[in-house]
Amino acid sequence: MISPTQLIAEISQRLTTAFDQLNGWFAAPAPLRGYHPAHGGWTIDEILEHVALTNHFLLILVEKGTLKALKNAHGLDLAAELAARQSARARLDEISQPGAFTWMRPDHMAPQGLKPGPEVAATLRQQLQQCLAVLGRLPNGEGVLYRITMSVNDLGKMDVYDFVYFLAKHAERHLAQIGQVAAEYRARG
Repeated sequence: MISPTQLIAEISQRLTTAFDQLNGWFAAPAPLRGYHPAHGGWTIDEILEHVALTNHFLLILVEKGTLKALKNAHGLDLAAELAARQSARARLDEISQPGAFTWMRPDHMAPQGLKPGPEVAATLRQQLQQCLAVLGRLPNGEGVLYRITMSVNDLGKMDVYDFVYFLAKHAERHLAQIGQVAAEYRARG
C-alpha cells in the first residue's frame, strides 16, 4: 500500500509536469498554435482551451468531494479505508493514450475560441494551484473517504485522489494530441 504522502507527491509531480508542458505551448508561434489538422481535429489553441474548460467543470466536483471527504473524516475509520483503498490506476493510465477508448466529450467542454491565449494560460496555472491546494487539504489520506463517479472509460466511482490524478492524465492525453498536431504542421513545412 502506498502512503498518502507518497500518493500525494506522485500526483503533484504528474500534475506539475503536465501543466508545465501545456503552458509551454503558449510560447509556440501563432501559426503553429492555430494550425488545423488536415483530417480534422482541433488546433493547439483549441486543445489548450478544452483542457481548461474540462478542468473547470471537473474541479467543481473535486472541491465538493474534498469537502465531503473532510467531513467524512469525523465518522469513518481512515486507517481501515486506506487499507481497503482500490485504485483504478490501470484504467486511469489509459486516459493519457489517445485512441485507447471511445469517448465523446460533452458539448460544454468543446472549445469556443472566446478566451485569448494568455487568459487560458492563466486559467491553467490557477487550476494547477487549485489541484495542489486540494491535495494539501487531504494530507493524511482523507481523499479516500469520498468517491466521485467518472463516466470516462467506465471508471465508475473514484476517490478524490484518483479524480485529481485523472486531471493529470487528461492533460497528458492532450499533450500527446498537441504533439501530433505539431508534427503534422512541421511535416507540411
